[in-house]
Amino acid sequence: MNEITKTLLDLISDWDGKFKGAYNLRVDGTCAGRQSSDNIAILSKEDKPGLEIRIRPGTKGESVSIPACVTHGDVDDLVYNDFYIGEMADVTIVAGCGVHTTTGEPARHNGIHRFFLSPGAHVKYVEKHVGLGSGEGLKTIDPVTECFLEKDSVLEMDTSQIGGVDRTTRETKATLGEGARLIIRERLLTEKDQTAATLFTVTMKGDGSAADVVSRSVARDTSRQEYVSTVIGEAKCTGHTECDAIISGKAQVDASPRLFARNEDAQLIHEAAIGKIAGEQILKLRTLGLTEQQAEEKIVEGFLS
Repeated sequence: MNEITKTLLDLISDWDGKFKGAYNLRVDGTCAGRQSSDNIAILSKEDKPGLEIRIRPGTKGESVSIPACVTHGDVDDLVYNDFYIGEMADVTIVAGCGVHTTTGEPARHNGIHRFFLSPGAHVKYVEKHVGLGSGEGLKTIDPVTECFLEKDSVLEMDTSQIGGVDRTTRETKATLGEGARLIIRERLLTEKDQTAATLFTVTMKGDGSAADVVSRSVARDTSRQEYVSTVIGEAKCTGHTECDAIISGKAQVDASPRLFARNEDAQLIHEAAIGKIAGEQILKLRTLGLTEQQAEEKIVEGFLS
């Protein structure tokens, strides 16, 4: 394992010199290491690049990590990963991605993930994205996530893009059955001339289903962000979508939270707020000895935490 891979893993995964539990490490489009467990099987797809991860019913307290690293330019990595979570399982899935280039050649990763949660299953899904390297080649990450939640299952998604990604389109679709719950927390940072688009579509088909979709983002310099969330209630359900953004310099943020009620008992709420850092916040921190730049960094860090 080279130093670039180690640096990326430090940032995007739960790797601390070794992985905890089952894992599959993907580097520059190929498998660089894999380990299943008694309850979590990691299998290669036969018809396309990617994995089938099968988690036995009733599995508790285990985790599986599937980080992907692109360590140099001229790599366009595409992978399809499917997760099948058995009834009443309660697990954590970590799926970070890092891209790195020091040349004028682009580095790109596109992960297409599908989650199939059986009745009563509970998944905590952690996804971190980062771009590194001084090269002029574009660093691009375009994740696509599809989620299918059966009765009384719960999916908690904690997704973040922690810097350095030049172009990204982040698309998430979810379908919720009876009593299913979806919780999404997104954190996003763009700088310089980076662009980011977030597209959420959640359809609640079962009575008692619920979705809570919240995005927090910071756009700096001349970067551009687009946020579109669509929450559809087709049953007796509750849905909430929220976008909070801090903007500075000549950055642009477009936010479009959308609600579609298809049932008289669907309760749907949306919120959106975009603004700059308040001057009094900066002033308060400067009285504590921080420079203006240090004060702004502290505020942004707290906002995205």
